[in-house]
Amino acid sequence: MRTLLVILLLGMLAAVGYFAWSAMTIDGEPIPTEGYVALALGAGFSVLVGIGLMVLLFFSSRHGYDEPPHFK
Repeated sequence: MRTLLVILLLGMLAAVGYFAWSAMTIDGEPIPTEGYVALALGAGFSVLVGIGLMVLLFFSSRHGYDEPPHFK
């Protein structure tokens, strides 16, 4: 069973590697400046959302919001 899992994961890795290689070797127009700006803004926004969610996670954990309810 473990061997099958390793073979499956290696196959997926090979498929991703082939897809990345084929995407990088396509001839065409370079990305315009607006594309780089949009890419940077999207990546920055994603990082900010991730940081915000982690802050909320730690805040709720430290203030006891994640504890099970205590009924009297």
